[in-house]
Amino acid sequence: MPSSLTIVTLFSSFSFLFYGLSCLTSKRMAKEFERFGLSKQRNLVGMLQLLGGLGLGIGYYMSVTIAAISAAGLSVLMFLGFFVRLKIKDSVVASAPALMYALLNLYLALLFFKAFV
Repeated sequence: MPSSLTIVTLFSSFSFLFYGLSCLTSKRMAKEFERFGLSKQRNLVGMLQLLGGLGLGIGYYMSVTIAAISAAGLSVLMFLGFFVRLKIKDSVVASAPALMYALLNLYLALLFFKAFV
């Protein structure tokens, strides 16, 4: 039976792979980035999400260092996303998923960095 760390890591990894692809290909996401005032950054954010999701998933099985760096990067990305949503006056409920992913990946980063040191 997989451990809770495995489940949480794979959940985050697959979430970011899905949202990274969506960010790069979805017209709805393109409109969201326009609303955020970040149209030019959409492809960068999508690529960072894909790289972070891949790094987290692969790193979990192959390199705790890669997993730790990926989780830390995803945490920063999501904290920035949370603050962008607050800046454009989205509700706390609409902003909550970004904060949840930021905290989840911060937790993973701390666990992986602890295993690394």
